[in-house]
Amino acid sequence: MNKYQSISSDGFNLNYCVKGTGKPILVVGSSVYYPHLFSEHLYETFQFIFLDHRGFVKAPRVLESEDYKLDKVLDDIEIARQTLCLTDFIILGHSGHAFMALEYARKYPEHVQKVILLNSAPTNSQERQHQSFAFFNESASPERKKQFETDIALLESDIKQDPERRFVHMCIRMGAHSFYDYTFDAAYMWDGVYTSMPIIDYLWGEAFGELNLIQSLNTFNKPVFIGLGRYDYLVGPVSLWGSIDGTYNHVKKVIFEHSGHNPMFEEPQLFDRELIKWICEDK
Repeated sequence: MNKYQSISSDGFNLNYCVKGTGKPILVVGSSVYYPHLFSEHLYETFQFIFLDHRGFVKAPRVLESEDYKLDKVLDDIEIARQTLCLTDFIILGHSGHAFMALEYARKYPEHVQKVILLNSAPTNSQERQHQSFAFFNESASPERKKQFETDIALLESDIKQDPERRFVHMCIRMGAHSFYDYTFDAAYMWDGVYTSMPIIDYLWGEAFGELNLIQSLNTFNKPVFIGLGRYDYLVGPVSLWGSIDGTYNHVKKVIFEHSGHNPMFEEPQLFDRELIKWICEDK
């Protein structure tokens, strides 16, 4: 069982749990979901701090549009950093949380040593989402497509029964877009994950669609690790990152050939090796 503590920021109680010892890596997202994804081996080398953002906790009040803003989320992360006395740390963001991690490092660069961006598209714009669906339709195997059709047919009834967990239901039913093993059922990973849908809807639907990680990297000079899965149909294809090549000296891009959206879970030994090697390189 993970032990949880909480940090208060702007009235929101953000839970966090700490696993392992060593150099601190702050993982932004859900403190309940993300510990499932990383191997115990990594906790022997690093101290992972899994931190909720306000989209994963109950709101302390009736939400105003101001409460959804990405800047507020970044400020929450900074409050957490101060509370936890983190200096010279690594920040990690997976999927949509990659936008949070990089924007935090750009807004508060003083104590960030390196940034890890995993399984995100450069932007979450509508156009890019259409590209990812086209990639699935053009290149997924017939078996994978059939599995997706079976799973996605259940989404409507899931949401009808439990509308507050719409985001969770969608993530589970998109398994054939998410995992190299398209039959994998990730439902257990989402047990106990609370979602504040107004905040998640705004961040994923608007804020992340207005950002472009490649553009942001042009004006950012700290070391960045980008991890991508060849079979990640949620945010693929990996060619969306094609312009990140050898000309970006501070960026290391690794494509995991037998992974979907979660290479740290799907190819743990290779992922751990690549990540440890990169973190231990000279700054």
